Amino acid sequence: MSYDPPHPPPYPWQPAPPEPVRPHRTPPRAPLGHHSDLGVLRGAYRWQRRTATLTALGYFTLFLVLSAYAPHVMTRDLADGIPAGLLLALLQLPVTWLAIALYEYTARRHVDPLADRIRKEAELDARRGALR
Repeated sequence: MSYDPPHPPPYPWQPAPPEPVRPHRTPPRAPLGHHSDLGVLRGAYRWQRRTATLTALGYFTLFLVLSAYAPHVMTRDLADGIPAGLLLALLQLPVTWLAIALYEYTARRHVDPLADRIRKEAELDARRGALR
């Protein structure tokens, strides 16, 4: 669309033609897929997965390593004739619950607020696109 300046009226008694109306355009925004908040969200979610996974698998790996390479530790009686290996095995369930609780906590604290903000921005972008 080119802009031609208004021509002067052919006769002096004629009014000048009105100025053409130029549409107001907002600068184009980057698409949402390339938004920096998505990278932050991916990083927060990655950290969340690693934390919960390393909590559960780390304890399980420790249990396996002690079982394989330190049987004297696992067979030692701790309380009332209960071996340490049995107590460590029974502790796996609470450690798994801890990993789940840690996952939920980090989701509510870090990941969900970022996802909500990105979702709201996407809805605004969709509304703006519908108005055009």
